[in-house]
Amino acid sequence: MEKAEGETARLSPERIVELKTIHAAVTAVYYESLKDAPLGKSVYNLFEAVVEPFLVQPTIVYDYPVEVSPLSKAKPDDPAHVERFEFFCGGFELGNAFSELNDPVEQHKRFAQQLGERQRGDDEAHQMDEDYVRALAYGLPPTGGEGIGIDRLVMLLTGSKSIRDVILFPLMRNREQGSGAKEQGADPQ
Repeated sequence: MEKAEGETARLSPERIVELKTIHAAVTAVYYESLKDAPLGKSVYNLFEAVVEPFLVQPTIVYDYPVEVSPLSKAKPDDPAHVERFEFFCGGFELGNAFSELNDPVEQHKRFAQQLGERQRGDDEAHQMDEDYVRALAYGLPPTGGEGIGIDRLVMLLTGSKSIRDVILFPLMRNREQGSGAKEQGADPQ
């Protein structure tokens, strides 16, 4: 991920690992509320802002920071990154895959870190899930998964820029777009 950012943002690999450089880059290309984010979150936000829109050709990106992947298992040789990859095409993510974290102590710690991010104002941060952590304590074998968003694949094939344009369930659309009920004379409630 950092390599793609360095190439796109024209930052040398030496500078991309420096906290000051990353925060300066995030401040320059992203929004103010991320200034105090952890390093991994800043790297991810920089990637989202300056790299992801330009991933037109099919591309696999790996080495995601642990801060943005609280359910993923850390790489054994690099605890700052997780066993996760995403594939991109057409300027957006088509799918996500990762090894599930199956250590209940580490999972509780990650959820606690996410709560701190939530308090800082990150609405996308996970909440504590004590039931999940308790279930992990009973045991979870090594598990991995991969998911391709069919809706995102349809976006790619139709050239749509918004997932709401292709979503199958009308009730998931914004009220302004309508669900077909209004046009048929039915009450939209």
